Amino acid sequence: MPKAIIAPSVLACDFANLQAEATRMVKNGADWLHLDVMDGHFVPNITMGAPIIKCLRPCTEAFFDCHMMVAEPSRWVEDIAKAGGNMYTFHIEATKEPVALIHQIHKAGMKAGVAVKPGTSVDVVLGEVAELADMILIMTVEPGFGGQKYKEECIPKVLTLRQKYPHLDIEVDGGLALDTIDSSAQGGANVIVAGTSLFGAPNPHEVISIFKEKVNEAQKQWI
Repeated sequence: MPKAIIAPSVLACDFANLQAEATRMVKNGADWLHLDVMDGHFVPNITMGAPIIKCLRPCTEAFFDCHMMVAEPSRWVEDIAKAGGNMYTFHIEATKEPVALIHQIHKAGMKAGVAVKPGTSVDVVLGEVAELADMILIMTVEPGFGGQKYKEECIPKVLTLRQKYPHLDIEVDGGLALDTIDSSAQGGANVIVAGTSLFGAPNPHEVISIFKEKVNEAQKQWI
């Protein structure tokens, strides 16, 4: 069964101390680091890009889960691969050729993730896209800004995917905290992205441990 993977979103960290913040999360039990790349076109915000990822790469051996909220996802594949990205997750809404893009990402040596916005039907990734992708990300907030309220109405998409693809990594991103983890875990998500609830926690190790316990317990129903 898919194991619990906790991926703190560095969008919520203290960027003046990015290396220390990344190291702190890994020491507290994080499996991945979730890196939000925004271009100001696909979403109305600008964050980091390949140069920052490249600078952070020598500082940690953590798996870099790169969430590409960009208007031309095929344009940045090589740059992110060279910078040290491990997972390249593009938005299905940003491309007309998702299958070709998945192949491009794999050829560059990265895993391929496909993200789905709250207003997009999960049907667009069922079939060939989900079968070729290494992960599907169901957004539980609108992409572009941290600190938004969790949209529980997105969880039926997770459930649909888990029922059809029991071995697939399914990620949820947006508003994940101790009061929303049960919903995502029971829905079938195994990759949990959390920002404020981890970087702002007095004891992030405890929160990460609870997330993992709840996800792993919920995954048993799909065996």
